[in-house]
Amino acid sequence: MKKAVVLLNLGGPASMSEVEPFLFSLFYDPAILSLPNPFRYVLAKVISKKRKKEAEAIYSLLGGGSPLLKNTQDQAHALERALGDGHRVFVSMRHAPPHSREAVERVREYGPEEVILLPLYPQYSTTTTASAIKDWCRFGRDLGLPIRFISEYPEEEGFIIAMKSLSEPMVAKAKEFGRPKILLTAHGLPEKIVKKGDPYQKQVEVTAQKLALSLGVQGEDVVLCYQSRVGPLKWIGPYTDEQIVSASQERRPIVVVPISFVSEHSETLVELDIEYKNLATEEGCPAYFRVPTVQTNPAFIEGLAGLVLSGDKLVEAQGVS
Repeated sequence: MKKAVVLLNLGGPASMSEVEPFLFSLFYDPAILSLPNPFRYVLAKVISKKRKKEAEAIYSLLGGGSPLLKNTQDQAHALERALGDGHRVFVSMRHAPPHSREAVERVREYGPEEVILLPLYPQYSTTTTASAIKDWCRFGRDLGLPIRFISEYPEEEGFIIAMKSLSEPMVAKAKEFGRPKILLTAHGLPEKIVKKGDPYQKQVEVTAQKLALSLGVQGEDVVLCYQSRVGPLKWIGPYTDEQIVSASQERRPIVVVPISFVSEHSETLVELDIEYKNLATEEGCPAYFRVPTVQTNPAFIEGLAGLVLSGDKLVEAQGVS
């Protein structure tokens, strides 16, 4: 039986010319801005134009575009090898090429008997996972094939093992400078989204608890915090940058572990590696270490393969559109 596995991810601009279209797509998403049209369209246009210059400055630090597509393609190739015969893995981005429509056509050419959607978001959110699945099914239902999806895997064993194996060397290095402060950082969300019932924060907490336990750290030595907040709304906290300032002023070495990102992109390579590292240095931090994302770590890829092959967490996509 031929199965198509589709990795769903956010996407990112591959060049400077794609920055504004990427921003518009992001803010035009009703999962991000819930206003009705034409108000959502107009506001998305305004925000994307306003944030274009800032975003271009960020992507210029990455050579003129996001590495997210290449990272995701590498994960697709690794997962396809792990799954073996009868599986083909595709990439579909929510806000940048290859979009859902293009990915659906590639799946159609392959001619599978079933489609499995696998979001590269370990923790479920209406703003990421649900939006990506709905968008794919909007085009994919025309295939006339069974579509199932995996909605979340915040405590998947391979995911935790991969993060642990990547974190331990950094923690060991940090101990040479004193007692480390370990910051488990995740992408933030506005509080109002969580209050509406979005399970993201609770699932991030599950991931953090599992990882902290596996690393053998507890108490004030480890903190779950959130990054990437923008705009005037109150976001879930504590905030990663504030925790960096606090630990730096205590002259503690810092180890930052991304726990909601599985690929390298602007929020890890710029926000964590440049902006937050500079902040730590300015505030007197004796040493700053950032743990890599899991990417194609064998334990993570094997964990994803296990989710697909076991079928235990697969959900029918009936009614999703």
